[in-house]
Amino acid sequence: MFKGFKKKFIKVNKGKIFCRIGGKGPPLLLLHGYPQTHFIWHKTANELSKYFTIIAADLRGYGSSFVLKSDNKHFNYSKREMAKDMVQLMDKLGFKKFCIAGHDRGGRVAHRLARDYRKKVIAMSVLDICPTIDMYEQTEKNYAKAYFHWYFLIQPKWLPERMIKSDPRKWMKSCLDKWSGKNKFGKTEEIYFKAFRQMKRIHATCEDYRAAATIDLEHDKKDRNKKLNIPIQVLWGKKGVVGKQFNSIKIWQKYTNKKIYGAEINSDHFIPEESPKQTINHLKKFFLKNVKNYSK
Repeated sequence: MFKGFKKKFIKVNKGKIFCRIGGKGPPLLLLHGYPQTHFIWHKTANELSKYFTIIAADLRGYGSSFVLKSDNKHFNYSKREMAKDMVQLMDKLGFKKFCIAGHDRGGRVAHRLARDYRKKVIAMSVLDICPTIDMYEQTEKNYAKAYFHWYFLIQPKWLPERMIKSDPRKWMKSCLDKWSGKNKFGKTEEIYFKAFRQMKRIHATCEDYRAAATIDLEHDKKDRNKKLNIPIQVLWGKKGVVGKQFNSIKIWQKYTNKKIYGAEINSDHFIPEESPKQTINHLKKFFLKNVKNYSK
């Protein structure tokens, strides 16, 4: 569990981002999703640190990173702002170019980062997501039932916040259980809950989803036809909603001129925790192939 890693708070954009740093070699930024923190990478970070300098960060509003007040346009939790945090984080750490892997919400931040800062990204891996705009456009009954939280969390403040705050543990556990096939998270569940139970973070994470349904879609529509000229890997869980409802490779292929590297993982949604060995093998192979000529 992050043995030998250093904990740091790095001043960026509008606050301080918390991260753990360890290993040596080309930089690999690891981003998490909802309702978790950087700790989703606790089973994979040490092995990956043998080949890369690992930076596992908490997104703004999550974990131990800073929280901002919301605004009517949800700008403070747009993926554009969250991506800017991560670019400034990496700049402060001395990495002008880097690899990035993002699970769930972290994958959406990674996608926006690659669009806004193409020259910064060596290669990108997204875990168990398709682009936000495609998922909204292809919504149908089965998907809406499985991912109902997308439509619950975007309701006007403070409705979902107050409902979740009435029993935050039950809500968080229901999310973890539903999207993992009731796999046991053990002590890590307490780590996630310690941050998630705070009202300011419940609100921030709702704002993340509200931004995804509004301002993020505006940004996505504007540059949808601009191809990403970077290597992209797509991993999805065999038992998960994304794998069952979407053709991930076909959808992601529309966004790049390069061939997509895709693989189905024997897991549900939380790939790095449910199938750490497969996750390590796929990330290691993909990123090592694309950092052969890396230099700071």
